[in-house]
Amino acid sequence: MSGISGKTLVAWGVPPGSHMGSALALANRMSAEGADRQTILAAVLTLVPQAIPMRTVPASYAVALDAETELERENAAAVLEHMDHLMRVPTISAGAVMPDACPSGHAPGTIPVGGVVACRDAIHPGFHSADICCSVAITVLRDEIDLASLLDAVQAVTHFGPGGRANPPPLPTPVAARIAANAFTSDLISRAIGDFSSQGDGNHFAFVGRLRSTGQPALVTHHGSRGFGATLYKKGMQAAQRHTAKVAPAVPKHNAWLKADSAAGQAYWDALQIVREWTRANHIVIHDQAIARVAARIDRRSWNEHNFVFQRADGLFYHGKGATPSFKGFSADDVGLTLIPLNMAESVLVTAHRDNPDTLGFAPHGAGRNQSRAAYLRENRPEIPEGLDVRFFCGQPDLSELPGAYKNARAVREQIGRYGLAEVVDHVDPFGCIMAGDWEKDAPWRNKGRPRAATATAA
Repeated sequence: MSGISGKTLVAWGVPPGSHMGSALALANRMSAEGADRQTILAAVLTLVPQAIPMRTVPASYAVALDAETELERENAAAVLEHMDHLMRVPTISAGAVMPDACPSGHAPGTIPVGGVVACRDAIHPGFHSADICCSVAITVLRDEIDLASLLDAVQAVTHFGPGGRANPPPLPTPVAARIAANAFTSDLISRAIGDFSSQGDGNHFAFVGRLRSTGQPALVTHHGSRGFGATLYKKGMQAAQRHTAKVAPAVPKHNAWLKADSAAGQAYWDALQIVREWTRANHIVIHDQAIARVAARIDRRSWNEHNFVFQRADGLFYHGKGATPSFKGFSADDVGLTLIPLNMAESVLVTAHRDNPDTLGFAPHGAGRNQSRAAYLRENRPEIPEGLDVRFFCGQPDLSELPGAYKNARAVREQIGRYGLAEVVDHVDPFGCIMAGDWEKDAPWRNKGRPRAATATAA
C-alpha cells in the first residue's frame, strides 16, 4: 500500500482533528509492515477521541428558593425546569439556585438568573452572560453632605443608555496594557476607551443614601462591562462552540465551554480578569469624579461582582449568573462584605460572608423578577415611589424598573437568612437614584407602525 495521507484517512471515515498527526504516523507504520486497510483503520480509530455525552440524569443541585404566590410558583417551576436540563451538561459537578432566581432565556438549560454551577476544567461563557462582571460598588463618605447635591454630581459625570461620554477619562495605563496584550481583547481597546465611565441601561443604577449604622452618606453603583465585555463574550462563545462541537456535539450551543487548561481557555480566563479590572476602574472613576464635585472625603469602599467565574481551592470554576459570592477570598480585593441591592425603594443590604457549602458559597445578587418586563407592564400600572429622588437619564421613566417589577424584598431578605446565604450587617437606606430610563420609547423601530400623515402635513 502506497503512502497514506490525511485525505485518505478522511475518505476511510476517520474524522479530522488534533489526533490526525498520530493517526497518520500509525497508519503509515502499519502499512509499511504490511497491514491491510481494515486492520489499519481499526487501529487508527482507537486514537479518535470519543464524543463526551450529555448526562442522562442531572447532577444534584441545591434550591434556596421559596414560592408563596401562584406567580412565584410558576416562576420557580420554570427555573427548576431549566436547571434540570442544565445539570445534564457533562462539565458541571454541582449547582445551586438563589432566592432571586428567574429564567434568563427560552432555550432549555439556559442558566437562570440566580443560578450557580461548579465546573471541572471548563469555562462556559454562556454561564456568566454578555454582561460580564456586572457588579455593585459602594463608597462611604466621611463628611456630611447634601444628598441631592451628590446625586447631581453623579448625574453630571456618568452616562446611561447607548454610547458613552463625549470625552471619557483615560483608561488606567495598566488596564490598557493588559487589554492590548491579550489575544481576546487586543482589538477591543477602542471599545474599552469609549465605554469607560458609563453605565449602560436596564437595571443598572447610581444610588445615593445613608448607612443605617452611622448615618454616613454613601454612593452605590451597579453596572457591568458594557460593550467591551459583551464583545468579549461573543468571542468567547464562538471559541467555546468550536471546541464543544468537536468534543461534545450533543451539548447545546448555549452550554458550550472552553477547556480551562487549554491555550484558548487560559487566554479567555485572563481576558475575564482584564474585564474585571476594567469594570472596577469604571466604578471608581465615576465615584471619584462625583465625590470630587461635592468636595467630600472618602471613608471606605468595596465592590463585588455577580456575573462572573471564580476558581476556588478545589480547582473547580464557579460560574455565577446573577449570583453574588459570599465566601472569603472570592477575589484579591475581598474585604469580607458583599452588597445586595433589592429595588430603588429598598435599602441596599451590606452582608458578611457565610460560605454555605450547600449553596456553593453564594447569595442572591438582588431581588430578581417573577415575570418578564413585558408581562409585568401588561398586567400592572406602576408608579414612581413617592418620597425618593428618582431620575431617569434619558428623561423617560422605565416603568419596568420600578419596585413592583421585582420580587418581594421582604421575602428575599427572609430567604437569605433562612438558607444561611449571607449575614446582613448594615443597610444603605435610599435617598434617590439614577437609571437609564426608557431610551427606546421614541426609537425609530418603535415608531414604525405609527401613522405618518401628521409628518406629511407638516412638510
